[in-house]
Amino acid sequence: MKKSLRFGAVAITATATLALASCGFGGSGSGSDGGGDGGDAGSTTTIDLLVPSYSDNTKGLWEDVITGFEAANDGIKVKLEVQSWDNLESVIATKVQGGEAPDIYNGGPFAGFAADELLYDVEEVTSPDTFADFQESFIKNEQLDGTTYALPFIASARALFVNNDLLEQAGVEAPTDWDSLLDAATKVSALGDGIAGYGMPLGSEEAQAEAAVWLWGGGGSFGDESTITIDTPENLVGAEQIKKMIDAGATQADPGSTQRSPLMDIFIQGKIGMQVGLPPTVGQIAEGNPDLNYSIVPIPTKDGSPFTLGVADQLMAFQNDGDKAEAITAFFDYFYSPDVYVPWVQAEGFLPVTKSGSEQLADDEALAPFLEVLPDAQFYPSTNAQWSATDGAFKSLFGQLQTKSAADVLAEIQAQVDAG
Repeated sequence: MKKSLRFGAVAITATATLALASCGFGGSGSGSDGGGDGGDAGSTTTIDLLVPSYSDNTKGLWEDVITGFEAANDGIKVKLEVQSWDNLESVIATKVQGGEAPDIYNGGPFAGFAADELLYDVEEVTSPDTFADFQESFIKNEQLDGTTYALPFIASARALFVNNDLLEQAGVEAPTDWDSLLDAATKVSALGDGIAGYGMPLGSEEAQAEAAVWLWGGGGSFGDESTITIDTPENLVGAEQIKKMIDAGATQADPGSTQRSPLMDIFIQGKIGMQVGLPPTVGQIAEGNPDLNYSIVPIPTKDGSPFTLGVADQLMAFQNDGDKAEAITAFFDYFYSPDVYVPWVQAEGFLPVTKSGSEQLADDEALAPFLEVLPDAQFYPSTNAQWSATDGAFKSLFGQLQTKSAADVLAEIQAQVDAG
C-alpha cells in the first residue's frame, strides 16, 4: 500500500536529522509580549517562555497556544521568546548566568541545570493526571536519581521501511527478527541490478543510531546516567550480526562509510529493499517518489521483541523566585491537553509523547507504525557526562566493522570514551 503523510512537507524540514535538540532549523529571536512582571503586577503573573524554532511555523503555533491559554486563565500572561537552535544554548546560558532564567524552557539536555539545583521536580508543577498521561519510557528518560527534572515535549522514533515490490520479487515477507531479516535482505540483494537488500549506514553522519538499532536490538546497551558500557558481551551480539549482514552481501557496498541521508535517497528511488527510517521519511517519499510501493513495520530484533530508538526534546521549569508554580502547572496542563497538544505536534511533524496524543492519532495510517512502538522506546544515555565522547567515538570508529572484528571495534570505542 502506498502511504501518504498529511504533514509531510513540515516533517521533512522539522525532523530531517535525528537528534531533535541539536538540529539547526533556523528561525530568529522574537518576543510575544504577554504583559505583566511576574507576581508583582497586581493579580497578574507572567510566565517567561523560551523556545527554539523548529520551523517557520513555530512562532505562530506558540502564539496560538498562548492566546488560548490566556483566555482560559485569567491573571496569567505568557511572554514568548523564540530563538534559533544555533543561538539557543548561548541564550539560555547567558540568562541563567545573569539570574534571568526563563520560567519554562524548551531545550535538550537538562542534567547540568538539575545538578545546579535550578529546576523544579516537574511533578511539583504538573497535575497528577497530566503527569500520568506521558509514555512511561519517555518519563524515565527525563529522570536523574529518580527525580523527574523535565517533561518530554515532542518525539521521534524509528521503524523499518520496506520496499514491497522488491520483497515480493525476492519471494520473501517483511522480517520480524534477525534471522528473517538476513534471509530476506540476502535474497533481495541477489536480484542484482544494483539493488541492496538492507541499507546499512555506518558512516559518520549517524553511526551511533545504526549501532543502537543493532546493539540494543540484541539485548545490549550504551549504559546509563552513571556509566557508559560499550565493550560488553551483550553489545558484541549485535555488532557481530552487523558483520554477518555485511559478509553475506545483504547490504549496499561499502557500508562502513555510507551516510544515512544519501542512502535513504537510494531507498526512495527504489533500489534498497529495507532501511530504518523516521516519520519524515514518509514525507520525503511523497515528494521524491510518490509511486513507491512500501510498508512501515517494527524494527527486527534478535528475538523479535519490540524496540525503537527514541529521541525527545524537553520542557523544563526553572524555580527562579518560586512564586509561579501554580501558573506553570496551569500552562503545562493546558498545553498537554490533547486538543491543544496534538495539533501542535502534527503541525511541526513530530510524534506525541502522551498516551492521549497517541490515541488521538491512532487512525493516522502514516504515523501508526511509529506510535505503536513508542512505549518500547529506548534512549541514548544523554544525561551521562561522557555521552558526547561516546557519540563522537561511534561516529569516527563504528564504520570499521566493515574490515575489523566486532570485538576490536567495540574495544576501541570504549577506550576512546574512557579517555574522554
